[in-house]
Amino acid sequence: MLNGKTVLITGGTGSFGNKFVETILRDYPNVKKIVIYSRGELKQYNMKQKYPEKDYPMLRYLIGDVRDAERLKMACEGVDVIIHAAAIKQVDTAEYNPRECIKTNVNGAVNVIDAALANGVKDVVALSTDKACAPINLYGATKLTSDKLFIAANNIKGSRDIRFSVVRYGNVMGSRGSVIPFFIKLRDQGAKELPITDMRMTRFNISLQEGVDLVMWALKNHLGGELFIPKIPSYKITDVAKAIAPNLALKEVGIRPGEKLHEEMITPTDSLSTIDLGKYYAILPSVAFNHTIEDYLNHYPGSHFVEQGFYFASDNNKDWDTVETLREKFAKVIPGFEVK
Repeated sequence: MLNGKTVLITGGTGSFGNKFVETILRDYPNVKKIVIYSRGELKQYNMKQKYPEKDYPMLRYLIGDVRDAERLKMACEGVDVIIHAAAIKQVDTAEYNPRECIKTNVNGAVNVIDAALANGVKDVVALSTDKACAPINLYGATKLTSDKLFIAANNIKGSRDIRFSVVRYGNVMGSRGSVIPFFIKLRDQGAKELPITDMRMTRFNISLQEGVDLVMWALKNHLGGELFIPKIPSYKITDVAKAIAPNLALKEVGIRPGEKLHEEMITPTDSLSTIDLGKYYAILPSVAFNHTIEDYLNHYPGSHFVEQGFYFASDNNKDWDTVETLREKFAKVIPGFEVK
């Protein structure tokens, strides 16, 4: 699928980008070029140490910001596939810096779309978040806007052979900024208790590799215009704390501004246009000039619409991680993980 192709990853030095590059190098040894497009010089330097140029000549590193339309268009020359992972992701950061969040998450999405259309790119997959579903914070609202932009881009492609799709998933286990390394750090620093925003809180759970696998599946299968959602388990935030530090007390500190008690992936209204693909769900575009509903159903053999009123949220999930399964998963993705 990616052999002989050039792939550009915006925000390519992040947790997802690192795992995505690792996966490409493992599964597609004949990839033509992988372009890491990001604004962090230090993170690019660290990535170069991991993948020395003499051993990985297919890797290219470009300093750039998705806000910079001209730089992005230049970077996308000769690119076949774009994975758009760049974003301002922290809820509280977005609330305190709303204009900056909009510049990156919304204007940046427009720039990625324009660069793809201008350069003959064939496939674009944008990463979204569960917070874009029924958003209550600015981060979620900007990502919902970004999702809509990428989906609608299929209607302005004209005669170009290009497909735009979006993938939406929940908290990535062990990624930078997640609660798991935060709890581990507090525990190892000798904390007597762990802060819990709300004892009832639940979240979806996905590993970095599962997120990468979803993007790979979307690239291979998408018709264009789909918003893909994985069927992943939920966890209770209190179980995460118990899995990491069973002997520490838990202190409720209150939900942060813009934070939800439970996360959502598919609302009852979304169910009207959601199809079940087996391992994944796909929300189909509300306006599609290039494909009919029958086109999508025929493209995915065995797919069918979910029941009207179907609701996929972290608190009504049928699949749950327990303290034990969380520990097993942490041990696989977090180097040196142990229970203390």
